Amino acid sequence: MDLEARIQRLEDLHEIAQLRARYCQYLDDGRWDDLVDLFTEDGSFVGLSTATGRDDLRRFFAGLQEGSLKAWWHFSSNETIDLDGDRATGETWLDQPCVVDDQPHIAAGRYADRMRRCADGHWRFEERKVTFFFWSPAQKGWAPGRFDYAPAAQAADPRTVERYR
Repeated sequence: MDLEARIQRLEDLHEIAQLRARYCQYLDDGRWDDLVDLFTEDGSFVGLSTATGRDDLRRFFAGLQEGSLKAWWHFSSNETIDLDGDRATGETWLDQPCVVDDQPHIAAGRYADRMRRCADGHWRFEERKVTFFFWSPAQKGWAPGRFDYAPAAQAADPRTVERYR
């Protein structure tokens, strides 16, 4: 790679890391318009439910707190990024304390991302898929494959379920 290509690669890696960080911050802060702008026009979130397109994404994210899930905080780590021109894939681990039915819960999982550089030069999610290793009340403790929050059970991480079956 020449110097220009190496610099572009570093800039792309940095912007993708910022994309993922902003996702967590905007989601936790309830900044729905900013959050859905991180997705392509036809982008999808898959996991607790599936939402595709910015209008559907906004309804889905804004509606999360209408049920038993009242608060959450996303902490992500162990990011991988595989770049291929204007496309990228990768995974990010998720630690998510939250409140369900007024009780503290702890959840952990992973995001699998497909991203692309859009016409405006910004990287956005084509798809962000979350799967969970576990989700349970804090007072019960946790174990791999334990799901005390029904929507998370439908998004169980298949590798975790297989490993700890």
